[in-house]
Amino acid sequence: MENKRTCLYDKHVALGALISPFGGFDMPIQYTNIVDEHNAVRQACGVFDVSHMGEVLVTGAESEKFVNYIFTNDIAGAPDGKIFYGMMCHPTGGVVDDLLVYKMAEQRYFLVINASNIDKDVAWIVEQAKNFDVTVENRSEKYGEVAVQGPNTEDIVERVLGIHCSDLAFYTCKEVEIAGETIIISRTGYTGEDGFEIYGSHAFTNEVWDKLLASGEVKPCGLGCRDTLRFEVGLPLYGDELADDITPLEAGLGMFVKFEKDFIGKEALLNQKAEGLKRKIVGIELKDKAIPRHGYEVEADGNVIGVVTTGYNSISTGKSVCMAMLDIDYTKMDTEVAVRIRKKVFPGNVTKKRFYDKNYKK
Repeated sequence: MENKRTCLYDKHVALGALISPFGGFDMPIQYTNIVDEHNAVRQACGVFDVSHMGEVLVTGAESEKFVNYIFTNDIAGAPDGKIFYGMMCHPTGGVVDDLLVYKMAEQRYFLVINASNIDKDVAWIVEQAKNFDVTVENRSEKYGEVAVQGPNTEDIVERVLGIHCSDLAFYTCKEVEIAGETIIISRTGYTGEDGFEIYGSHAFTNEVWDKLLASGEVKPCGLGCRDTLRFEVGLPLYGDELADDITPLEAGLGMFVKFEKDFIGKEALLNQKAEGLKRKIVGIELKDKAIPRHGYEVEADGNVIGVVTTGYNSISTGKSVCMAMLDIDYTKMDTEVAVRIRKKVFPGNVTKKRFYDKNYKK
């Protein structure tokens, strides 16, 4: 099957981006190099094409009740404009997807899902909606989306794009009327830096991209550094730290699971909590400069005790670090472990899975 292309695809080609498949789309991995793009976001401002992400609109009399039932976080009684991070779970407790839920208005919720899961998620959401008075619309083809990220972002979005955004607190959004269309802007991101995500028509998204690049103050950034940035601050990627067979508790995301309410997967997760985890995701820092990659085995006492989910030589810290799913007996801080990289074994220690501090504007 041929990969899809976002509404900005031609812009990436014109900029000479390295294009590679991701989540069923042909996406830019880098324009110049990952290190420069990563540092631009940490130090100034970068823009990402994230039009491959999926958007689902849930409306109707029982929309709050329904979204709360399919989502681990608790959205009950939330004010308009509030955003929640959480997961949708199978009855087994494994994760269908992690997502953002935007409360746009009473009985109107905007769900942002991962590109690689759009078809699976939409089918699953529609299936769960059968007994609820709700309408589920897949809006993924309608929207383009850019993520503008970095410490200079607020000033640039206001000055270059003319979109007032300084009023938005972290994890809130609003709708804005611009040039005859309603766009959505939120103070969210996937980099650990302050920033905004802007959703609009394909034409509007192209205009925003052009204005940002014409300003000379914003670096185009590919998915390569999106991964290094999210990894450093301990944010999960579905398919690595989350999956159909990985629960939110194993991924260390229990703070986004609200057991005071009912949701799909609650019983399985309560059982897992009561019985105690058998494995969980932790950080590992290697003593050497070798790079631990996804899928590499982790060893201790001569036995395989887990597997690397994501690993890099961290651009911001210079350390060789990874996130790994380990047997629970080896997950205490400072436990000595080793990662097998090709034929050699490299020693390291268990750490927190955040290797760099987030710089959100709360």
